Amino acid sequence: MFPLGTVLFPHMVLPLHVFEPRYRELLDDVLEDGGEFGVTLISRGHEVGGGDVRTDVGTVARILRAEQLDEERWFVIAVGTRRFRVEGWLPDAPYPRAEVVDLDHDPVADDVHDRDDGGHDDEVVAALTALTPSLRRVLALQAELGQDNVPATFELAEDPSVASWQAAILSPLTSFDAQRVLATDDRLERLALITGFLDEIESTLRFQLQQDD
Repeated sequence: MFPLGTVLFPHMVLPLHVFEPRYRELLDDVLEDGGEFGVTLISRGHEVGGGDVRTDVGTVARILRAEQLDEERWFVIAVGTRRFRVEGWLPDAPYPRAEVVDLDHDPVADDVHDRDDGGHDDEVVAALTALTPSLRRVLALQAELGQDNVPATFELAEDPSVASWQAAILSPLTSFDAQRVLATDDRLERLALITGFLDEIESTLRFQLQQDD
């Protein structure tokens, strides 16, 4: 397990610089055994030194590339594949570990559509069609305010399961809101949650623009 200060969604690319001795050991073990590890959000506290609070829903990350920079540093590129729920944390020896259960199919590995997590594909497509203009407006407003983000000209994948996660990845959510999205099992509820967050973000951005005028 690799607790982080950000949320990893399925289909999201995760770059990591690994330098702590225990996570270098984790990486050695992972590379010898399937190339996967779990990512959970640190909801409170700091992982370094212990005492942190970790969320119970996270995402499996699969290593795509691992490059050793020197004796003490690695550069890793991973991708989120499927969600899991933590059933119980084990002692952090030598690194964080947990007992988990899978919540999803693995769409990155086998292209299985997660149709059983709520909403037929046509309903999901309709929800995505309604959400997309709001997301484009938010990204355009951020650009107008000089904030770095994804271009508003993005295109979502044709696969509605992949596209629903892409909408979450592209949305400028706080870590807390992103975790709520990740923990929502039903795709339609997930998209409705994102839409609500986008409405709030758009209102805030428009207010900021008015203040700048």
